[in-house]
Amino acid sequence: MKLGKLVVKLRIPILILAVLMLIPAAVGYLKTRTNYDILTYLPKDIETMKGQQILADDFGTGAFSMVVVEGLPDKDIADLAEKIEKVDHVERVLSYASATGGTIPIELLPDDLQNTIKQGDAQLMMVFYDTTLSADETLNAVEDIRAIAGKSVFIGGMSAVVIDTKNLSDHEVPIYVAIAVTLCLLVLQVCMDSFLIPIFFLASIGCAVAYNMGSNVFQGEISYVTKALAAVLQLAVTMDYSIFLWHSYCEEKQEFEDNKDAMAVAIDKTLVSVVGSSITTVAGFVALCFMSFTLGLDMGIVMAKGVVIGVICCVTILPSMILIFDKAIEKTRHRAVIPSFSKVSPWIVKHYYIFLIIFAVLIVPAYYGQKHNKVYYNLDSSLPKDLESIQANEKLEKEFNMASTHMILLDSNLSDKEVRGLIDEVNAVDGVKATLGIQALEGAGLPKEMLPKKIVDILDDGEYQLLFIMSEYKVASDEVNHQCDEINDIVDKYDTKGMLIGEAPCTEDLIKVTDHDFNIVNSVSIVLVGLIIIFVFRSASLPILLVSVIEFAIFINMGIPHYTGATLPFVASIVIGTIQLGSTVDYAILMTNKYKTARISGMESKEAVTNALGGSVNSIFVSALSFFAATFGVGLYSKIDMISSLCILMARGAIISMFVVVLLLPAVLRVFDKVIIYSTGGFAELRKSDDDRHHHKMLFQH
Repeated sequence: MKLGKLVVKLRIPILILAVLMLIPAAVGYLKTRTNYDILTYLPKDIETMKGQQILADDFGTGAFSMVVVEGLPDKDIADLAEKIEKVDHVERVLSYASATGGTIPIELLPDDLQNTIKQGDAQLMMVFYDTTLSADETLNAVEDIRAIAGKSVFIGGMSAVVIDTKNLSDHEVPIYVAIAVTLCLLVLQVCMDSFLIPIFFLASIGCAVAYNMGSNVFQGEISYVTKALAAVLQLAVTMDYSIFLWHSYCEEKQEFEDNKDAMAVAIDKTLVSVVGSSITTVAGFVALCFMSFTLGLDMGIVMAKGVVIGVICCVTILPSMILIFDKAIEKTRHRAVIPSFSKVSPWIVKHYYIFLIIFAVLIVPAYYGQKHNKVYYNLDSSLPKDLESIQANEKLEKEFNMASTHMILLDSNLSDKEVRGLIDEVNAVDGVKATLGIQALEGAGLPKEMLPKKIVDILDDGEYQLLFIMSEYKVASDEVNHQCDEINDIVDKYDTKGMLIGEAPCTEDLIKVTDHDFNIVNSVSIVLVGLIIIFVFRSASLPILLVSVIEFAIFINMGIPHYTGATLPFVASIVIGTIQLGSTVDYAILMTNKYKTARISGMESKEAVTNALGGSVNSIFVSALSFFAATFGVGLYSKIDMISSLCILMARGAIISMFVVVLLLPAVLRVFDKVIIYSTGGFAELRKSDDDRHHHKMLFQH
């Protein structure tokens, strides 16, 4: 009882320290940069990422925006371009006026070039930045350009999408926390036996969340997806620990006259149980770290750390609060509203075959559904359509028939003849609207010597030359992926070191990388959780049985979108399985532990399963309901589909896991009772008595 007694003795200093630690936590949180560009988490050694780095290092430009200007005369467009060029971190502006110096009327340009630059009263320009796509400086520059440009100018491209994602996410994150806390509080008020204790649960977890988010400063930055989900998810997966401590404390108070002695014992008992429970949750998050798409590493580290911090706060800060405010808590005690499931348990165990039949009926469509989900990779698909960047991209598509822009990096020493041959072949590829480079401008009657130096510098740095490809196909579509493959083949023919880069090629790489990651993450999480169950139960059969039960729940959860016609963000399809397994396999472990204890005590199989279900169903119900409350409201509220989908899937997953464990696991324990006894440690006496019975039966028959 060393830790328990120490915490009880130091309860006041612990609470004071807990409050003081919120100050460095707040500083750390404010100093942690948030990354709003998902594509930066692609492996650095793939060609598209290397090309982006060359663009930044050699051309001094890591990003560009496509800008549509409507209803302005050429002179005003030229003035606007000059103003934009003066914005901090804008490297250059490429427009018709800047390329020609206004010396050639736009009507004299070749038709394909003219149509690329001008459509009706709308004209196109490109703004180049000297910092990378999602750098803070680039995002600030986009904001400044919007302020200068007014409503007749639409700024498209990834940097504009990133700034809109940032603004929307920063606005919504505090609301996510408020929704999660409010709904959790409602659930706890119904399920707990004191009006005040849920507030201390949330205060303790709030400290844990603050410390976790503050400690992210050591990582330098975290993704906006991680930032948006971390607090909500940490609240959802660590609430159990607080509930367990409270129930343990209430039980010990029956044994001890002094509340402090009761708490000391409760802390030590809770620590043993909570460490066992939290290891599977940590394992689920650790599995995410094995993704080559390092958003998984980002989320995995933050959430695994959050669970560990949650455990520490549960056995230090929460007991200190309970003891200090014990009298106030006692005054707010009431009868828990949660119903008793004592009558339901025997019925479920008696009719176990019904649930085996339901399982047999559902397993095939559930497995098929989760294997055939529609997934989207286009990052702006997850954002509301009324954002400025989305409207600008729609403008580009509608008025200029331009849904995406690729870039080709070529050796500067390639002859004009070779480059023109490459351009001709690229222009012949389906969906390519136009290819812009020095040769295209020369073809328009502008010799290289007459082109302004700043334009030449954009397109040729002496080592590499740059071509821009205007595509009619949307990012992440099958058409654009096929188009990129064709263009890559053409580039390889002319220049083996040439590279195709841009959002569409990056997204094609994202599809390949995450398809590989999906299998890796699921396999790693199953192996890690299986190993933990082997260690907990010293069993060869239980890891297979318990993981299979939760995997069935995951199949149902992930199969539903296929039958409802929903399209999931790619991140959801990768991470939900491992999060649901890690955080809800505890339900199965809790019931199985009670079953094992009952069986060893001498109960028959049916009686032991009934006892285990009756003893665990309330805890499972409260845990799943808390998880649901923390995530479901956020899922309904969020306008960012990536966050909304993840939260809805997690909320639904908790409820499905609850039903599957309560209804199917008792049937599994009954059917595989003999297998469990003969393949699990601790059943030696039971095996011996079972063998003796079998031996006597054989003698009697003989």
